[in-house]
Amino acid sequence: MTNLPPDPTPVPSAITAFQAAHDRRDTATALPLFTADATVVDDGRTYVGIVEVETFLSTAASEYTYTRSLLAAEEAAPDRWLITNRLQGNFPGGQVDLTYEFRLADGLIASLTIAP
Repeated sequence: MTNLPPDPTPVPSAITAFQAAHDRRDTATALPLFTADATVVDDGRTYVGIVEVETFLSTAASEYTYTRSLLAAEEAAPDRWLITNRLQGNFPGGQVDLTYEFRLADGLIASLTIAP
């Protein structure tokens, strides 16, 4: 008999659905995954509220083509997740590992901070 470590806690569906929709640049699918007062911090800008989050979703890195690979997922605290993704594409440098810090509220994304 083999003793296997327990399965890691599955990543919440709002996070996996967001990442898949964001990869497709599908704002209509991604937007309902955020709370009405959500905050997104990315590339030196802060987006507050659902209208600004929609702007983030429709414009973030829109001038580049890239693929995303999941490197790691960790539940840092209840309703707080750290997701590490590798982006490869036609942006300066061509490759970057980014940490996506998600805070959830009632199963939706209340805040997202994206940083190297």
